[in-house]
Amino acid sequence: MTTSEKTLLTRDEIEAMPGTAKTHFLNDNAKRLNKSLGDAAGLTGLGIHLIEVRPGHESTEYHRHYHEDECTYVLSGTGQVTIGDEDHPIGAGDFIAYPKGGEAHTMRNSGDEPLVCLVVGERLAHDVGDYPRLGKRIYRQAELPWNLVDIDAIETPEGGAR
Repeated sequence: MTTSEKTLLTRDEIEAMPGTAKTHFLNDNAKRLNKSLGDAAGLTGLGIHLIEVRPGHESTEYHRHYHEDECTYVLSGTGQVTIGDEDHPIGAGDFIAYPKGGEAHTMRNSGDEPLVCLVVGERLAHDVGDYPRLGKRIYRQAELPWNLVDIDAIETPEGGAR
């Protein structure tokens, strides 16, 4: 049985996974160690990731999705989640939902130990997302390159929404 055919990952197997160091393509301070549990178990419709964010770093660039739900469950450590314009302290046992079409969000490790979370998100064939602090919109379509555009440059029909 190959890793991609495995439907049970034991604690020891997960701990032995090396993980992948990731830096967000739009935010050099958004660094995390990522263990893709869903990928290892053959899931394609959900991304399920065990992430570790070191002190002082963010999990991602401040963003929102139009079509995909996301959520995070904090396993250990402390941090801060920004949802819209509000900052909230987070710690072990906290659950954060990011509904599709909801407010932009990001997490930051504000403690002195790793912030360890289980992050779950849909994997639709397409999604649109905004990076409001950067004035950017991303369009993602299966099997095509991602498109990143300046929100101010988007042309819409009369009365259409950006």
